[in-house]
Amino acid sequence: MFNRGSILTLFHNCRAFHNIGHLAQLWPRAYAGFMAQPDCPHCGGTGWKTVERIAEEEKPKRASWEKLIEGTSGTKRVWAVPCDCTGKDRTARLIGRARIPTRYEHCDFDNFDTKLYDVDIGPEFVKWNHSLEQAKLITEAFARDYPAGPDTGMLLMGPCGAGKTHLAVSALRQIVLRGHTGIFYDYRELLKEIQGSYNPESQTSELGVLEPVLTADVLLLDDLGASKPSPWALETVGHILNSRYNEKRITMLTTNYLDSNGPAPMPASRRPQLPSGQAVSPAREDSLTDRLGMRIRSRLYEMCRTIELSAPDYRREVRQAWRVRS
Repeated sequence: MFNRGSILTLFHNCRAFHNIGHLAQLWPRAYAGFMAQPDCPHCGGTGWKTVERIAEEEKPKRASWEKLIEGTSGTKRVWAVPCDCTGKDRTARLIGRARIPTRYEHCDFDNFDTKLYDVDIGPEFVKWNHSLEQAKLITEAFARDYPAGPDTGMLLMGPCGAGKTHLAVSALRQIVLRGHTGIFYDYRELLKEIQGSYNPESQTSELGVLEPVLTADVLLLDDLGASKPSPWALETVGHILNSRYNEKRITMLTTNYLDSNGPAPMPASRRPQLPSGQAVSPAREDSLTDRLGMRIRSRLYEMCRTIELSAPDYRREVRQAWRVRS
């Protein structure tokens, strides 16, 4: 209930200003759980609508109710209540605002399979399953404890198809559905959007692209280091990471590049064979430091907990096995 007397009382109450920091923390949470439709005719996109009510102590007896309706007695006061539009398709709108791609909308911890390789028992398969189980436990705990947990993000490293993006999106999804702001960006797509903002005919500016990336409670930057490094790209990524680090905002990242100067381990039996019967030696791959530079890699050690997944490409290994069986 809002009226002139209560507002003046709050204004002149010095204790409210002593706790201004606490009030500032609570203020956004009052709106975080409500996702209003921007074109709603009742709330105008704010998520709140006003209704006129009569205070309980001022309600007359039933015999006088008709007179009250006519406006001959009683005092009407304005109350703010959540608009009906905030409950419609809330999950879909939260996922949309977080920019989670349609391909990953279904991702959650329940459908992340940590027993992919039980079909072929062996030391490598046991190791792969254990790696997936550990990664899921750590990521799930991170999402569950946010924002009360450690003020560090996550860096999920591993080969293509190991499930890094699935786990990271599962965490982001859980966090945004609890009312926190989050945003998903593919590394290459983000750089292209920033470059596109330099076009004089573009409807967006560099600041317009970067503002949600810098200010979101949680940023998920997928496929870090995927494009060839350039001075401009490294400077841009360094600016984003440093800004979020300085503001103590959480960043999650996934990358196919490891810290070692070599490819993800693969059993010799699965590598292509030479005519002599020997397995082909895999070519050297760039390390994450090669793709980002020593300065940015060092910053990531402070910003994120590193989680390394060890598993073959799910899309190639598992689905190919299903195709053979069918």
